[in-house]
Order: sequence, then structure tokens, then C-alpha cells
Amino acid sequence: MPDSARDKDDEVDLLIDAWSRLLPDIDLTPLDVMSRLRRAAVHLAKLRARSFAHAGLAAWEFDVLAALRRAGTELTATQLVTAAMIGSAAMTTRLDKLTERGLVVRRPNPDDGRGILVAITTEGERRVDAAMTELVRAEAAALGDVSPADQATLALTLRQLVDGDR
Repeated sequence: MPDSARDKDDEVDLLIDAWSRLLPDIDLTPLDVMSRLRRAAVHLAKLRARSFAHAGLAAWEFDVLAALRRAGTELTATQLVTAAMIGSAAMTTRLDKLTERGLVVRRPNPDDGRGILVAITTEGERRVDAAMTELVRAEAAALGDVSPADQATLALTLRQLVDGDR
């Protein structure tokens, strides 16, 4: 980040300044990181939505198709529920919509009379690959002013934060 950007107060600095006047006995240091992470998450969600839309997909469609694409094989609905971290009823609705769009196909699971197997179609692969390509391009552009060394440090720090390995 250029020195001029570091020297200028941003919205988070102003927020912290305001709260420090209201609550002078509270250490607001965590807000310096967490408020920026929240803003980064909002920015990332918008960037991802644009990248997925570029390939004609919604974020939830990308999540399901990406799980199938990475697996390289059929998955059970239960495996997709686990991968997408959503409920089975929501997954059923999503699979109905993806099937209608021709992005996945379903068939009975021969090993489980009540279950189904889901496979990505060629069109589903084309779209999820296009979305991933655009996502990587957009994220690289967003990180353009961050050095590779700083990116590696940031990735490690975020891993520690998420995993709790401090």
C-alpha cells in the first residue's frame, strides 16, 4: 500500500476514533483488524458474485458445481450437503434448479435405494471452469498492489485466525 494511503484515515480509523471517544477505557485494537476483515469480506462477496455472473452462475450454483468438478466423479446428495454446508432440503431445491438448467444430472444410487448420485454435465463443467477462471483473474487484480510476500504473510495470518492456531 502506498505510504499516502497508510497515512490517511479510512472509515475504520474514523469508526475507532469515534468509539474511543465514547468508550475511552476499552481497547478497540481488535476493531482495527476485524472491521477491515468485514469490509474485505463484503468486497470479496461482490467480486465473487460478479465473477460467477460472468459465467451465468449464482454463487450457490458455483458452490455445488465446484464441489462436483473438484471431486471428478459423482457425489451423493449427502456429500454435497456436507461440501456446501447447507441443509438437505435446500440442497434438493438447488439440485432441482441445476437439473432444470442442464448443469447436473441425477440418478438413483444403486448402493442406497433412497439416495441419489449427482454428476456435473459438460455444460456445468464449462460454466464452473469459466467462473473459476474469471474469479482467479479478478482476485489477482484485487491483490495487484499487495506484494507476493505480503500475500503469503496475510494468508498465513488469516489461516491462524480461522484455525485458531495462534
